[in-house]
Amino acid sequence: MNLKTTAKSFLLLVGLLLASCASEPGPSSGWSGPQPAGEMVEPANHEASGLAASRRTADVFWTHNDSGGEPVLFAVNADGSRRGAVRIAGTSNFDWEDCASFEKAGRAWLLAADIGDNFATRSGCVLHVLAEPAADELKPDGELTRRADYSIHFVYEDGARDCESVAVDPLEGFIYLLSKRNTPARLYRLPLQPAPADQPAVARFLGPVPHLPQPTAAQQLIQTPTGALRGMPCAMDFAPDGSAALVLTYGDLLVFARAEGETWAAALAKVPLRLSPHNFDQSEGACFSSDARSILVCTEKSGAWVRYDRR
Repeated sequence: MNLKTTAKSFLLLVGLLLASCASEPGPSSGWSGPQPAGEMVEPANHEASGLAASRRTADVFWTHNDSGGEPVLFAVNADGSRRGAVRIAGTSNFDWEDCASFEKAGRAWLLAADIGDNFATRSGCVLHVLAEPAADELKPDGELTRRADYSIHFVYEDGARDCESVAVDPLEGFIYLLSKRNTPARLYRLPLQPAPADQPAVARFLGPVPHLPQPTAAQQLIQTPTGALRGMPCAMDFAPDGSAALVLTYGDLLVFARAEGETWAAALAKVPLRLSPHNFDQSEGACFSSDARSILVCTEKSGAWVRYDRR
């Protein structure tokens, strides 16, 4: 090993050691945690890439596989045990990166977001919306097959973007998307309406999300999710009552309070509350519980997940 290689290895080791202790959480008053929530049995290969709370059945959550997995939404109980699954017929999982749940017109809905685009080369992305099944339709050892009630094909107004974060405001009738590989991250919006592939909707740029904590100089030496990539957003959700948004990055869990009458763009432009570290190697999914009293976070590296609770 030559001197140059030895020096590089030494710097890498120092950076790794510093990165493990350099992340300082901001104030997290009002929230306790993280506490273990259980062990998620689905997806069985531990590639959970999104998380959404059921709007129809208490203490049920929906998740799914990352790119290349089956086009299936998995329902799990609050302890992570399997509740059931729904295969969305006629679709594929090119790169499902998030999911969302919402209520509209007196019904509960699920949204599967095929929005991943690591190299910003996709000509368009797609969101699949379907009615959430009733609890008595879900079977721990079975799988339902449903067609999407509708799909939303879309493009970004300013060119392709990698994205792993989606949230829905059903009262406004809009879907929000937060780009992953821009600094600062960029917030987009498109209508919560069907859009065919030959007439895609356009996601309009609303503004930056400028206060996501970025890696320290030491962390930038390590090309890992908990190192140089830790500031990248990988999930977003809105509280059911519209009072807050959460953004999950590889390094942090952030809560943005929203005042009455404030736009989501304005709320997400503010300095967020930074909760205690989730300490996952590669966090990928997060959501509010259906009563907004808790936040759940899952990881792509294992079946573990954690929860934060309002004090």
